[in-house]
Amino acid sequence: MVNQFVYESLANKLREKIIDNEWGEGDKLPSIRALCVEYQVSKVTVQSALHKLEAIGLVSARPRSGYYVLAQTTYEDTHSLSKLAVPTVKKPQLVNVPDIFHEIMQRSAAFDILPSATPSPVSSHIQLLNRHVTRATRNNAKRNTHYYGNPYGAETLRQQIAKHYKSRKLQVSSNDICITSGCQNSLYLALSVSCEPGDIVAIESPAFYGVLQLIQSLKLKVVEIPASFTQGVKPNDVLSVLKECRIKACVVTPNFSTPTGSCMTLEDKKALYELSVEHDFTLIEDDIYGDLGFHFTPEPIKSFDKTGHVILCSSMSKALSRDLRIGWIMGGKHHTNIMRNKLVHQLSGSQSIQEGIASYMAEGEYRRHLLHYRDTLKNQRDQLIETINTHWTFPFRYTVPDGGLTLWLELDKSINTVELYSQALAKNITLTPGRLFSSSDNFQHFLRLSFVHPIENQRLAAFKWVNKLVS
Repeated sequence: MVNQFVYESLANKLREKIIDNEWGEGDKLPSIRALCVEYQVSKVTVQSALHKLEAIGLVSARPRSGYYVLAQTTYEDTHSLSKLAVPTVKKPQLVNVPDIFHEIMQRSAAFDILPSATPSPVSSHIQLLNRHVTRATRNNAKRNTHYYGNPYGAETLRQQIAKHYKSRKLQVSSNDICITSGCQNSLYLALSVSCEPGDIVAIESPAFYGVLQLIQSLKLKVVEIPASFTQGVKPNDVLSVLKECRIKACVVTPNFSTPTGSCMTLEDKKALYELSVEHDFTLIEDDIYGDLGFHFTPEPIKSFDKTGHVILCSSMSKALSRDLRIGWIMGGKHHTNIMRNKLVHQLSGSQSIQEGIASYMAEGEYRRHLLHYRDTLKNQRDQLIETINTHWTFPFRYTVPDGGLTLWLELDKSINTVELYSQALAKNITLTPGRLFSSSDNFQHFLRLSFVHPIENQRLAAFKWVNKLVS
């Protein structure tokens, strides 16, 4: 695994040379070997940095030739959302999630522009997972029928999750992990044990709308911290909020967050953790996209945690299957209270599913699935970008994430994407308006688009129809 900070540091240095015209449009960059020598880094680090520059449209690879600089306007005018003005911090307030959130979820359309389209074929990796679950159901039917499982979750699955996180430089034991019914359930447990009604929770903006829904349900107040569309929330901005109010928790998705696909640097992750210790608030890390990096697998903030201030929440719903409803939580110093709270709401989960996933992971199938799925998602990201550049004739800009599932688009300020959502429903097209990702009236002219599904046939027609609605 490439050290994220070294990789991003090199990418930033090369980017600065391009922006400063040290390398102009059409110039060939030094070879990978030459860059290794000049910057005293490994070949993998150089390759990852170049992949990052390629992803954001600064350079282009030519077969058997090397990397060449593209026109800067491609990056600044079309791709980059990182320099756009983001909302200023407002006073803590109660949350009111709009009804449109519930409409979208009822349509099972959060990550599909056309949920009525013919589903993609099930991959061989998912077919194999189903066989593991079926085998576990058959082999342990008598025991699982008459007895509840361990409230912490199956020991075999917790061991496999702990082993998996070692590859991301996080050392935990199975006793540090509790199995839940999904990441949303984990986030609920994290917020419920670290906060009381009326407490203030800091979130990144734009934020995952599921977190906003939980904050509303728990009667907490929220303060939104404007985040970079490419590098997420910045520790100095969190510090500015801490000078104005006492927060009990901060919820972030540091790795390939929705909706922007942003990824915090390793340096910022460490600094944010240190702030949580210094100011004694709980840092709740949503790691649900952490396994979906195209060129590197980032370390979680939890890898820095020596004091128990970080609660890590995750699941396999985004990386493997929505149908599993298996998540986990690493509660740090709150772990005992999390377990007690979990027992009130969920005595036990499906033992057969947990044991099936455990054997699937133990045989290396999850790792093989990720290798294939990451490549699929990257190709579908590129396909999505090509589709909107080809078929949308109105002005827009977008992020180019290096992992995750989504792009974040800015349209003209005259376009209200909630109204656009309503218009598109007439054709069974489901857009995800930016209004969902803020507790205020922010991001009214933004959209989130997903590359979970390939764009062909019916979905391609849907994108063409959106152009008719806007143009």
